Amino acid sequence: MTSHLIIDGYNVLGARGQVGRAGGADADSARERLVRDLATYRQRKAHAITVVFDGWQQGLGAERREHRAGVEVIYSRRGERADQVIQRLAAEFGSDCAVVSSDREVADSAKAHGAFVIGASEFDSRLHAAMATVSGHAMKAHDRDEGELPKRNPDKKGNAKRLPKALRQRRRQLRRF
Repeated sequence: MTSHLIIDGYNVLGARGQVGRAGGADADSARERLVRDLATYRQRKAHAITVVFDGWQQGLGAERREHRAGVEVIYSRRGERADQVIQRLAAEFGSDCAVVSSDREVADSAKAHGAFVIGASEFDSRLHAAMATVSGHAMKAHDRDEGELPKRNPDKKGNAKRLPKALRQRRRQLRRF
């Protein structure tokens, strides 16, 4: 089953340390690089991908949508933040989507609609791992901590080598991405 990824573009760019919310040539090239990376990721994972960028200060009066290399790019309209667009899309897709954002308000809203939430830096590391696999390097940066178990209270019963149920469920969901 493919899932729809809804990505807060500037959160991912911020996690990369490439650009803030300021416009300019650097912002344009960073956005283009992100869209190219997402298109490559889409070919590998076959998820429908929507990336949302803020246009609320410099944007047009209407929301602008583009399709580039299989990735839907949305620029929010003037006066509307990308967070609001992401919340609206998460409500529309519900549990059939995953939201990539580090904003707590967006994450809470998406979870309330049943969406799976991934932090921007965590998704970016998975994106780089997928890109490295595509280029021939079998690198799994996100699996480095597979062997590390959380500290447990010594009074607890049960298998000490087994992760708690919530962590096991999150790892199952993350394997799809």
